[in-house]
Formats: sequence, structure tokens, C-alpha cells
Amino acid sequence: MIRARHIHKFYGNLEVLKDVELDISPGEIVSVVGASGAGKTTLLQILGTLDRPSPGYPTRIELNGQDLTGMGSRQLARFRNEHIGFIFQFHQLLPEFTALENVCIPAFIKGTPKETAEKEAKELMVFLGLGHRLTHKPAALSGGEQQRVAVARALVNKPAVVLADEPSGNLDSASADRLHQLFFELRDTYGQTFIIVTHNEELAEMADRKLTMVDGKIVSHS
Repeated sequence: MIRARHIHKFYGNLEVLKDVELDISPGEIVSVVGASGAGKTTLLQILGTLDRPSPGYPTRIELNGQDLTGMGSRQLARFRNEHIGFIFQFHQLLPEFTALENVCIPAFIKGTPKETAEKEAKELMVFLGLGHRLTHKPAALSGGEQQRVAVARALVNKPAVVLADEPSGNLDSASADRLHQLFFELRDTYGQTFIIVTHNEELAEMADRKLTMVDGKIVSHS
């Protein structure tokens, strides 16, 4: 599913990622933990092609057998839209659109016909308990509902992998617990692979595997 070798990342003279390597299997839920500044988010952004590793190293990043390191910007953007879903701490919903319209946006970018996109988005939203919120705008939704809309948006193109960066960090404990359970239900139902950066120890321990990062390196797998 994901195979990464020799990832380095510098910001000026600061080396944020130091020869990181990892392998993640299809359908696996992997948590990434570590102190602030350990390189977790940078690693997630590079795996998700939102950022590039520093040049000058024999870096290779593969997703489903495709080498991402050799792709140009336009090719990466298309690949990202079709194969990778993103969930962030802050839902990043567009306030002027309804929940359904927000979920459909990645599908519209992909070129999916409106009727097909809306049908698939509605099915996801019903699965996530949002069937009664299709026409509501983000301001009318609770924090937990907004985050579930963001989850549906991440899944609408049926991505192979979902990358989540502190997905429950802005939620109350009850909403966070529900979101954590949803990740496992989604994996079992739709077969996605999840990589979750989190400070939530309960979520980290629920994962199939926990990676611990210290000073830009993965120091343990458990």
C-alpha cells in the first residue's frame, strides 16, 4: 500500500525528517505519535503529496505501486484528488455551501457527474449519521457534525488511503470517541487505509499499529 524510503526534510538548516522509512499495509490503521516538533505533520504532508521531501537523497515514496517522487505538480494534484483523502483538526468546510455540497467538492474536481457525486455523498452522509443534515450549512452544525462532514468529504472519491492530522483535537470527548469508532467502521466497510497523527493516547492505542516519532525519526513500532 505505502512504501517510503529515505525521506529527509530540511527547513533552512533545520532537518525536520531524518531518513524516515515505513511500510503500511492495505486496510491498516496506523497512528503516529510524538511530541510537538517531532516531524509527524511534516511526514503526513509528504506522504500525502502536499509537500515534497528535500532533494539530494535516494527518496522513494510509493502508493499502490505508483512512484510519487517522480510525478510533476499537475500529476500529483490529480493523483492526490483521486487516491488520497485528508482529515484535519479544523474541518476546513466552506461556510457558504451546504454540508452535501461540501462533501461533493472533491468529486466535482475529479469530474464526477453531479447526480453521481450527490448520490455517493448522500450515501456516505447517511452512513455517518448525517442524513438529516444534508442541506444545513456548517454554521448550523455541531463541532462533531462538522468533522463528520469533513470525513465524508475525505471519502467521497473512494481514496485508497486517508491521512488524518489531529482529527479529534478540536472535539469534546464524546464526539472524539464517536469519531474514533467511525474510523474503524469505515475501514471495515470501505477498506480504506488510515494514517492518523494524534496526541490522543486512546486513539493511538486503538490503532492496529503505533509509530512513535522523536526528533524527525521513527523510533518505535508497536
